[in-house]
Formats: sequence, structure tokens, C-alpha cells
Amino acid sequence: MKNIAVIGAGTMGNGIAHTFAQKGFKVQLIDISQQSLDKGLATITKNLDRMIAKEKISEADKEATLGNISTFTNVKDGVEYAELVVEAATENIDLKLKIFKELNDACSDETILASNTSSISITQIAAVTNRPEMVIGMHFMNPVPIMKLVEIIRGYNTSDEVTNTIMELSKTLGKTPVEVNDYPGFVANRILMPMINESIETLYNGVAGVAEIDTVMKLGMAHPMGPLQLADFIGLDVCLSILNVMYNGFKNPKYAPCPLLVNMVMAGKLGVKSGEGFYDYSQSRKAEHVAKQFI
Repeated sequence: MKNIAVIGAGTMGNGIAHTFAQKGFKVQLIDISQQSLDKGLATITKNLDRMIAKEKISEADKEATLGNISTFTNVKDGVEYAELVVEAATENIDLKLKIFKELNDACSDETILASNTSSISITQIAAVTNRPEMVIGMHFMNPVPIMKLVEIIRGYNTSDEVTNTIMELSKTLGKTPVEVNDYPGFVANRILMPMINESIETLYNGVAGVAEIDTVMKLGMAHPMGPLQLADFIGLDVCLSILNVMYNGFKNPKYAPCPLLVNMVMAGKLGVKSGEGFYDYSQSRKAEHVAKQFI
């Protein structure tokens, strides 16, 4: 397998493209927006420069990685020679189903179709194709070039051959693949998101402040990042979307999003990406200053 197409040039998409390209794969990075593609390539270049500064790669490695990436705004053109397509679009079920219907028609019958979804059913996604045995989940962690874990999610009809191929491919990328079954939130977010949601509830109920909650979890539980800071890093809109998927999937009130989270997303306070969430990122991307509304 040498040709990989990646749908979506955002944070996860450009990270996935970077990772494959750095390992010598030819990558077709696809997005409907040329501006998003340009921004994605700029991010990849910046991350490669950071690796050069840390003496992890050479300038030649950087040029080879960038040389392995081609960009497309047309899905059909971008997936023409792809042996694997990894969809990394926004965590929206309607959008993902639309993309997979398009991929089903545009790709050869031998192409494996993977989704980077962090919570949506692979079985449901596969059902809109005529090749459900060829559809699988590859849930990379952010930042993709650094994080080792890849959750490999089998849909109800995903074949053993496809699963084994993707498990081995993940190892080729230097990742550690972990196979999980297809239930809302899978493993990572089924455990992580209730913790983040409960942290927001703790703040909402006035038990402690933002910095205090994060400090307890960092010092008391040895977490490298507090749950509120992590929520900002992930994106509060993404957290809300995942919680809604689990709440709708399980019909269990423990997954119901905290009203504070809902209100913050409606107000556009999405975390790092918007400049403000539980922390203020107007001066730095580091969580150094608690947002004014929580002081």
C-alpha cells in the first residue's frame, strides 16, 4: 500500500497526512476549500520545522515529506489511485454519511475506506456503501504525529482481512493500534468525555474554579493536562458532539452534556481554536490565564 487519500485538511486531517507522508507514503490531501488546504500545508511545514529544531529530522526529511503530499479540492480526482482513504472531516454524522456515499462511488472496489471518527458508529457509516466489509475506523489521537495510539474500530461487517491490514499499517506508521468494538464513543471517548463533562459540572456547581479543578487532576491523578484545559484543546464543540452521540446512543443520562458546556458552544467559546474557552488564549496557546467569566 503506497497511495493514501485523506479527506479534510483540518487539525486531524493534516496531522494524518503528515504522518503518512513522513513514512514515505504518497498522500492526496483533499478539502473543498483551497484556503483550508493551504493552511493545512502551512501547519505541516511548521510542525516539520519544529522537528528539525529538535534535531529529530533533517531538512532533507522535511522536503521529502512535503514532496509526498499533493492537494485536491475534488474528491474524485484525489481518490483516483488511493488504496486507502481516511476521512477526517468534522464530527458530524450527516456530513460523514454524505462523504462515504461519495467515496463509495468514486473509489475502486479494492479501496479500503476508513473514518477518523471519535464516536460515530462505523456500522452506520458503512451501511451507506455497498462495501461494508471494507469500511473501518482509524481513530488517531491529537497531535497525530506525536501520539502513539490508534483505535481500530471494526464495524459489524468489517472483514478480518481489512482489520489485519489496517492494524499492520498502523504499526508501519510507528503507532500502537488497539482493536475495539463499535459502540458509541468506543473506548477512549467513552471514558474520557464523562470525565471532562463531570469536570465541567464540578465547575458549574461551584465546587471549585477552573485552575483548581485542573490542578487537582494533574497533581492528584498524574494527568499531564487538566480536564478543562484538555477540553479546550480538543474543542468544546467536539466534546459536545461526542457527548451527544453517546447520550443518543445509550439513552443514559450520565452522558447528558452539562448545560454550561452547551451554553459555551452556543456562545462560540470553543477553546483554543476560538481564542477562549475555560482559559483565555488571546496572548498564548498555553492555558496560562483563566477566562474572565470564571475569575
